Amino acid sequence: MKDAEILNFALAAGGTVSAGDVIASGARWEDLYRLRDSGNLVVISRGIYRLADAPARTEVDLLAVCRRAPKAMICLSSAASYWDLTDEIPVAIEIAVPRGAHRPQISFPPVKVHLFAASSFELGRVEHTIGPGEVISISSAERTVVDLMRLAPQVGRDQALHALSRYMRSDCADPAKLVALARRLRAGRSVATAVETLLA
Repeated sequence: MKDAEILNFALAAGGTVSAGDVIASGARWEDLYRLRDSGNLVVISRGIYRLADAPARTEVDLLAVCRRAPKAMICLSSAASYWDLTDEIPVAIEIAVPRGAHRPQISFPPVKVHLFAASSFELGRVEHTIGPGEVISISSAERTVVDLMRLAPQVGRDQALHALSRYMRSDCADPAKLVALARRLRAGRSVATAVETLLA
């Protein structure tokens, strides 16, 4: 495959591609390495390449992780940061996978993997477009708040309450939707009580 064909393939995918997809399209490993060594492609995670002249995005690490672990979802502090529910900068990208599923091993960028119940894993899991052809799987703002609240003993109650408070002040706040989701995730009482306190 010619260099231009590989670069156009990456461009059609939004600028970020996996080595496996490039090879499956007809390229050789030598072609891929040549484009990497020439600076046309940049490695953003093992086996994940991005066009050097692709638009700069703050979410490029999230995109890399989602390409490495397509069945996972960005969650907890990383999702809270994405939805502007916290001022904290996560030291690692937090992802969740269904309990019993393959647990991804990703060292770069740093990743922390959580196991969520398989029966409720899809609740509040959304596909969010960050750019043309670039999609990440992430917990919705409501699911993020509920997860932080129900896992407050592990993640910190202050962080959970701060995320809830910021969510309730946002333009997209929907207390009824939030509490309904919390009930489905068996955190209805604690979230409802916290919401009532904020609305009082």
